Amino acid sequence: MEVEKMEKVDLTSALENVDALDEFMLQDEQPVIEAVNEPLHYGANLDSNFTDRAAFVCAQAKYIEQATVQADLNLLLEEGEEYAVMLYTWRSCSRAFPQVHSNEQQNRLQIYQTIVEIMEPQINKLMQFMFFQRRAIDTFCGEVKRLCHKEKRNDLVSEAYLLTLGKFINMFAELDELKNVKSSVCNDYSAYKRAAQCLKSTMDMESLKESQNLSMNLATKNSIRDTLRGNLAAIPGHEDLLADIVNTCVHMYESRMYLEPAEKYQLVKVMAVGLYLLDREEGANIYKMDAKKRINSISKIDKILKELTFVPLYGDMQIAPYQYISKTPNFDAGKWPCCESSSASPQSNLMPSLSIIRADHLQFISQLARLNNESTTTTREKPRTDQENKELTNLALRGLQLLSAWTQQVMELNSWKLMNPTEPGRNKDCPQNAEPYERATRYNYSREEKFALVEIIAMIKGLQLLMCRMEAIFMDAIRRHIYLQLQELVQLFLRDPLRKAIKKKNDIIERILKSVRDTCADWYRGTEPQGDPAMQGKKDPDGGFPIKLPRRNADPSSTQLYMVRTMLESLIGMKALRKEMDQRHLAHIEDFHQLSFHWHYLINFNRSLFNCCDLSQLWYREFFLEMTMGSRIQFPIEMSMPWVLTDHILETREPAMMEYILYPMDLYNDSAQYALHRFRRQFLYDEIEAEVNLCFDQFVYKLSDQILVYYKHLAGSILLDKRYRAELMSAGEKISYPPPNRYKTLLKQRHVQLLGRSIDLNRLIAQQVTTALKNALNVAIGRFEAGDLTGIMELEALLACNRLTHQMLGEHLELMDFNAMLQEANHSVSAPYGRITLHIFWELNYDLLPNYCYNGSTDRFVKVPEIFQKVSKRDKAPSSSPFNLFGSKRLNTSFNTIFSMYSEFIGMPHLRVMCRMLGYQGVAVVIEELFRCAEAFLKGIMLDYMKQLMKVMPEKCKLQSYSYSSPGILQYYLALLNDIMQYTDLKTEVFQGLKEIGNTVIFCRLTERAFNQEETIDLMTAGPFENNLPKPHVPTKKEGTKDPKDSKEVERELKAAISQLEKKYASLQVVPLTKKLGTPVQVDIVSQADVLTRERLCCGLSIFKQLMKRLKDILTDPLWHGQPATTGTFNVDECSEFHRMWSAINFFICLPVGEHEYTIEQMFGEGLTWAGCTLITVLGQQERFEMLDFSYHLLQVNRVDMKTIKDDNVKGFSLKKTVDRIRKFQILNTQVFSMLNNFHQRRSDNVPVEQIRCFVPPIHPSVATNV
Repeated sequence: MEVEKMEKVDLTSALENVDALDEFMLQDEQPVIEAVNEPLHYGANLDSNFTDRAAFVCAQAKYIEQATVQADLNLLLEEGEEYAVMLYTWRSCSRAFPQVHSNEQQNRLQIYQTIVEIMEPQINKLMQFMFFQRRAIDTFCGEVKRLCHKEKRNDLVSEAYLLTLGKFINMFAELDELKNVKSSVCNDYSAYKRAAQCLKSTMDMESLKESQNLSMNLATKNSIRDTLRGNLAAIPGHEDLLADIVNTCVHMYESRMYLEPAEKYQLVKVMAVGLYLLDREEGANIYKMDAKKRINSISKIDKILKELTFVPLYGDMQIAPYQYISKTPNFDAGKWPCCESSSASPQSNLMPSLSIIRADHLQFISQLARLNNESTTTTREKPRTDQENKELTNLALRGLQLLSAWTQQVMELNSWKLMNPTEPGRNKDCPQNAEPYERATRYNYSREEKFALVEIIAMIKGLQLLMCRMEAIFMDAIRRHIYLQLQELVQLFLRDPLRKAIKKKNDIIERILKSVRDTCADWYRGTEPQGDPAMQGKKDPDGGFPIKLPRRNADPSSTQLYMVRTMLESLIGMKALRKEMDQRHLAHIEDFHQLSFHWHYLINFNRSLFNCCDLSQLWYREFFLEMTMGSRIQFPIEMSMPWVLTDHILETREPAMMEYILYPMDLYNDSAQYALHRFRRQFLYDEIEAEVNLCFDQFVYKLSDQILVYYKHLAGSILLDKRYRAELMSAGEKISYPPPNRYKTLLKQRHVQLLGRSIDLNRLIAQQVTTALKNALNVAIGRFEAGDLTGIMELEALLACNRLTHQMLGEHLELMDFNAMLQEANHSVSAPYGRITLHIFWELNYDLLPNYCYNGSTDRFVKVPEIFQKVSKRDKAPSSSPFNLFGSKRLNTSFNTIFSMYSEFIGMPHLRVMCRMLGYQGVAVVIEELFRCAEAFLKGIMLDYMKQLMKVMPEKCKLQSYSYSSPGILQYYLALLNDIMQYTDLKTEVFQGLKEIGNTVIFCRLTERAFNQEETIDLMTAGPFENNLPKPHVPTKKEGTKDPKDSKEVERELKAAISQLEKKYASLQVVPLTKKLGTPVQVDIVSQADVLTRERLCCGLSIFKQLMKRLKDILTDPLWHGQPATTGTFNVDECSEFHRMWSAINFFICLPVGEHEYTIEQMFGEGLTWAGCTLITVLGQQERFEMLDFSYHLLQVNRVDMKTIKDDNVKGFSLKKTVDRIRKFQILNTQVFSMLNNFHQRRSDNVPVEQIRCFVPPIHPSVATNV
């Protein structure tokens, strides 16, 4: 069996393939609008804390010794940091303990035992903290005493060592302030001590003494500061060392020799605390020292302390450094004009710096983008030049400095706000009972300040992301540049100073310079050049001494960098050595010393980048929780700064800020990172996680609601009638479209990183929007169900608005199908008909048919007067916000104004909407149910009334001779038909029932017409796609003449024109294209749709025709047809058929009414006439009715005799008005009969041969007798 040979890929090709993955476009590639959130992050800790100091035996012994001491001091600083974290994160346990109310309580000892068991580990930590205070103070004072010794006073104390001592001073200040503030520590210790005493636990004298000391230590304010001050007082000459520390801090602050924000605040605190430790009632006086230039200008410190009135102490704890100055024994307010002035500190106002920050950000981001584009779009064949590495290094340092400066701006403003909470008098939105933390955060920022904070945070996090992505490029350039700078110094530059030192036999400088070379030199090929004349104190030959520098991607270790900088600092810091060196050499070494200060941060680029962008302290609130004295376990999210900023963007809906909305949420990532890796407190992380869960739910809900409202507003604006909008514009009113917003960017976010979780924001928004759209559809249908049938116009508009909203959102979200949502809201998923169909039937049956009158002139149904209306009960309309309808209140008002034009009638617009909404199936269901109701009515109640009316009808009613004249005939019929006209239920029941039958018939006719219109539009629209093209015009006469063309020529031209049109629109024909290119399933679907489209309006089917046929089938009772005539033809005088009863009803209808009475038209409309004519038509009695109708006979007689009575009154009825009304109803009946005959198939129509029946002529009685 042969084994397939694997294709071999060399390493270079493999690496190129891996690099090519960076250019691979993912389907869900999203715009970057969030901060750095890597699922897995690693960082190399290159700070060895001098553990490798023994490797540099070539360095001078005193610097190795100093490094050893610094390593021990750094360990103490780390331990002090742990105790600071312990104090800051301390939560009171004693408040949660059950209280012992009396000594007789049974579980008293059990409670005490549990308290001791719980609290003992924490109390041991407090005891260790007390021991640490002593050890740290003793160590610090010991170092001060060693450095202030007479033999050591003239020795140079390095800048790094002074800075380490300053860190100790800062640590003492932090621990002291934390201990002062945390009253819960004392309370917990008191509860523990009380429980231990009640248990009578045995303690030796030493332990008892330490316990008492701990009580005093915790209870005494400022005990660390006072102890340190007292111990320093016993050390002679400590003032000079403290002054050097303060001067170093001032120099570093002014020279911006710091990078991370915490370092800047540390310098300020050390200045203030250092001056406090210096000033004494008897001894050193800071003002005298300033006068002697021993302190670097109190005026400078005054300005610095004014610039930073408040600095972060720890977490949300702030400190005013000037307070230390004000507590000095020799305090003189006149020496501190800036701090004593009432003007606000610059840190209290962020707005003036915003324009500068924007300009710096734009400039730097442009440089970074250019570099990033070059690195990603081009492939380098050669390594970068030294100059390019230098530019990249400077760019990286500039970016770190900018990020640090912007973070400082944010933190300093936060410090000011926390120390200066607002008051209800200054902020009208702040309630009187607002909590201190709420007044410091929620109500303490103006609208502009919140926007500025969001923008700056976005700049910080955005730039951090870009620099983090380019970390590999930066680190390569940084290492190469630092390596080259260091090797140029030790291999090239130091040759000249070393030559002069050897020549002058200055052993100290020679040893230092050689130590520097031996410590850092990396010789080409690993060996130092032989025969270097500089090593012999000689000049280089004329051609120079060739030294080739290697180029490596390597950086010095932290110990190596410390040794070099310290040894070079000794050359420029000791006066005796400075005198022995050339000024040019000193200047170069000073420049190198200042330049190399930032190398430590650049080498640890990743750590420095994250520290410069750390805004975690904006969330922490342990100090304010301590102030609540247990009344608050945690503050609500409305007071949390990350949510305050996020919610501000959501509430204001500022388009320019919408893309920044995820950056404030990244503050939770910073806080969680700090809680786990700096504080190392799980409960803090749990609280952050719980708040994030709540905030993100609120964020998704609010954002989804905003997005839906925005797109619904846009959809409503698009659907608003253009003529209505134009008329409003001409009237001075403008309904504008919603302003453009940047929601599309947010909708593309598919993997937002939050607390290590990858969240598909697009999916969450899609879920919320789907739910909201379903609710909107429920509201639309609910509003329709709460009103009459005229609300169908609003329903269609609401559904169209929601459909368009769904369509626009569907371009960005994966939403549920709109028709499926509509079916679910309509409850028609499994049922044959839904809420809309049921309500339409309900309104038709219980409102339209009984309460509306049809007017044939306007082709509309209008409501009868209120006194004749039947009250129908409806559900209450669901309550909803204005934005749930058309997107805004103005749009809702505009649409309501438009719909009000359709609210007083029901006509073709409503029926066309109903047909579109219900479709064939829904309309069929409605008409079927209406017909069943009509059938039940005709066979039941109506039939009973007809029987009663037949009883009161005269047995015979002749058409009187013309000789009676029209007044006589009117009087005759009034007398003859008086019983039926006086029938009690004639108007209230009979006429009302017939009107409902007539309205049903009219509704069916109008519905069919509406369907025909809709189908015609559909077919005309589908024509080009179905190859159903209109015939083109072909002239039938010859061009330029009046002679007709030959028919064959016209036919040829017509075929050619049609063929040309078919070719033109061939690409639109769906069926042939699908058969050619589609799948079998697609072909089947398209073929079925084609058949359905072609057969519409082609089958000759008619709803109204079927209705007439079914009506005819149900009128089988003999009452409707009457008794057959004895003569064998038809009854002339007998009143046994329905048309005779309708003649009586028609006569009553035509009678005029009084002045203040409602007419038949007002009460019943034309529906009553339609009902009678329809029944007569389906019963085949139209000709008999038209020939034998009482009213028609009266009209004919009046036309012949043209008679009127003087007062024109016959038994209270005006003859003229009666005749006029008869003529009007005759015209109406004729029109109705003509329309009905278009659909009604007569019995004789099916007979192919006309049947003629012959009758014997009638014989006069006188003749018959003679015969």
